[in-house]
Amino acid sequence: MNTIEEIAGVLSALKSAVIFTHTRPDGDTLGSAGALSRALSMLGVRCETVNDGAIPAKYLFLDSMRRILRAPTLDAEAYICVDCSEESRLGALESVYRAGARKKVTVNLDHHVSNTRFAKYNYVAARASNCENIAALIRALGVEPDREAADCLMMGMVTDSGGFSHADVNGDTFREAAYAADHGADPARVGYEVFRKQTRARAALYAETVSKLRFLLGGRLVIAVIPRDALVRRSLGADATDGIVDFGLTVDTAEVSVCLLEVRTGQYKVSFRSKGKVNVNETARRFGGGGHVLAAGCMLFGPLEEAVERVERAVSQDLEE
Repeated sequence: MNTIEEIAGVLSALKSAVIFTHTRPDGDTLGSAGALSRALSMLGVRCETVNDGAIPAKYLFLDSMRRILRAPTLDAEAYICVDCSEESRLGALESVYRAGARKKVTVNLDHHVSNTRFAKYNYVAARASNCENIAALIRALGVEPDREAADCLMMGMVTDSGGFSHADVNGDTFREAAYAADHGADPARVGYEVFRKQTRARAALYAETVSKLRFLLGGRLVIAVIPRDALVRRSLGADATDGIVDFGLTVDTAEVSVCLLEVRTGQYKVSFRSKGKVNVNETARRFGGGGHVLAAGCMLFGPLEEAVERVERAVSQDLEE
C-alpha cells in the first residue's frame, strides 16, 4: 500500500481527474469527493465528480453536491475512487472505471477493512470515516481547505461516525473534525441537514417502521423491515431510510441491528450495525457483502421470511463465537 505522501505526490502532478463515488451514496463518499475536488482545484487540477444515481436531497445544501454528474464528461488523466471498497461499489459506473483504468492513473482512497486494493495507487486506513483520510491527504497536498471543503469533510465525519458515537471513533477522529472546524466547517448546520431535518412523509415512514421492529435472539438482534410499498405510497426514495438501522442499537439488549429494505420483489438491501461484540463485516461477507467491523451491508434474494431467517442464523452463530 502507498503512503499518504506518495498519494499526494501522484495527485499534485495531475492536470485533470474524475472522482468516483460509490453507488447509493452516503455523506462520507460525497464529502470525500467534495473536499478532495476543492483541494485539487486549488492546485490547478481540473476535476469533476461522478455518481451513478441521484444525490440524496439532504446533501444538496452543499454546492459541491449539486455539481455531481452521472458520468464523466472529462477525458481525465486520472480516475480516483473515494470510500469504495471494491470496483463493484461504483454501480453502473464500474464499467466506465474499468475501461479507463487500463490507460489512466488510478487511485483508491478508502477506510473499509474489506478494501481489495484495486487501483494502481492505494491508500486504505481503517478510520471512523474516509473523510478523516481525505483531511490528512489535503494537508499532505499543502493546501488550506476553504469553507466548502471543510463542510464536506465535516459531513463525512459526522455521518459515518454516527455523530461521533460509533465505537471506532477515537482521538484522531476529533482531531480531524477540529481541523475541519478550524477551516470554517459548521457542525450545527451539517448535523441538522443530514440527521434531523426531514419531511413529514419521512417522519411517518420512520414511525411506521420502528413500530414494527422484530426482536430476535432474546432481544440481541433487532430487525427493521421496510417494504417497497412503504416508500412508493409516500413518494420517497431509498435515501429516506438512512439512519433507521441505527435506531435498533438504542435498545439496551441489542448487540446487532439490521434493516432489510425491499429493493424489488424478492430482493433486499441489508444493512448491519453492531455494538462491537459481532464483526458484521464478516457477517455480511457470508452473503457476498462487506464493509466495516461495526457497519456493513449486502444483498439478499428470496422471500422476506427466508431472508430474516438467514440473517438470524448468521448473527446467532457470530454471537456464539
